[in-house]
Amino acid sequence: MNAGIIELNGSMLMILINVVILYILLKRFFWEKVRKFMLDRQAAVQDAFDSAEAMNRRADEKMQNYSKRIANVEEEGREIIRQAKARADVQAKDIVDNAHKEAGDIIAKAERTIQVEREKATAEMRDEIASLALLAAEQIVEKEIQAEGQDAVIDEVLNKARSTGWQS
Repeated sequence: MNAGIIELNGSMLMILINVVILYILLKRFFWEKVRKFMLDRQAAVQDAFDSAEAMNRRADEKMQNYSKRIANVEEEGREIIRQAKARADVQAKDIVDNAHKEAGDIIAKAERTIQVEREKATAEMRDEIASLALLAAEQIVEKEIQAEGQDAVIDEVLNKARSTGWQS
């Protein structure tokens, strides 16, 4: 006998009845619980995805804020450096100006000191020349007024003047 692919016999009928009863029992007692469990699980997974996405968005926003802050800090740093350089340039210019002024003051004081010393030396030289002239005149008067004697007196006065430190 050739049996077909599906043959309806007693055991097949019992299996079919068992499957239907099992389906009815599962649907009656467990279907809602399983369905609720699956829906709760789906909601929990969806909440986890939503929460992760929200955290990613917040992290991205914070990253952008930090990037902006870093850019601002870099810009502020450049501005601080620029201002410090400008202040340093002003201070350097002030220092150079003060140095030039002090150098000018020192030069002017030195020139005044030189002028005073020159006038003092000139006055001392005049006094020395006047005293030499008086000395020469005294000696000329003491000796006879002779041409040879006057030349000797003048030579003697000049020699004395040279030996005391005055030189022409």
